Amino acid sequence: MRPLTLKRPKPLLLVNQKPILEHIVDSLSDEVSELILVVGYLGDQIESFCGPHFKGRKVSYVWQKEKQGTARALKLAQPFLGKERFLLLYADDLHSKDGIAACLKYDYSILVADHSEPQKFGVVSINSDGSIKSVIEKPRNPESTTVSTGVMVLDQNIFSYEPDLHSNGEYYLTSMFDKMLRDFRVMAVKTDFWFPIATPDDLSQAEKIFVSSS
Repeated sequence: MRPLTLKRPKPLLLVNQKPILEHIVDSLSDEVSELILVVGYLGDQIESFCGPHFKGRKVSYVWQKEKQGTARALKLAQPFLGKERFLLLYADDLHSKDGIAACLKYDYSILVADHSEPQKFGVVSINSDGSIKSVIEKPRNPESTTVSTGVMVLDQNIFSYEPDLHSNGEYYLTSMFDKMLRDFRVMAVKTDFWFPIATPDDLSQAEKIFVSSS
């Protein structure tokens, strides 16, 4: 995302004159009562933007000083998570409110979508009953075009599974989740809207989506 992120963290980049992070929070249902934000690069700007309360929700901050992957980020947040289930989202994707609400109908779930380049994401295989068979992060030869959008409903049981080290040197949450599937039934929920933002061009495309839908 450089040069856009040289002075501003990615979650605060603007789409339709509003930070990505704010779009994400606006897509949450009322069932979500508290926010736990894992921050790193230029994270002080995120703290200043959200403050101790944001959009009517208490906010806690967890600092990840080294980029070690999504599994390590979640592990840092564990002390802030109670025994109840929680909703996990990444801070650079746009979602629909309905899609996230559908995920929250289950004890365990992942919001999924079809993508033309599944090898860039966690590829999901689904059983005939709609439950998830496997999740493989960035495989060279994807078995399907269905991918995880990064929205997951979990609870403390996820921490019983250690993540594997990926070939790129990071620890991904998807490897923990894949192991969890051996012991728990996790549902795949198809979303009606998901837009991952990885490049400046994606920001421009997201702007066009908002303009066309307004």
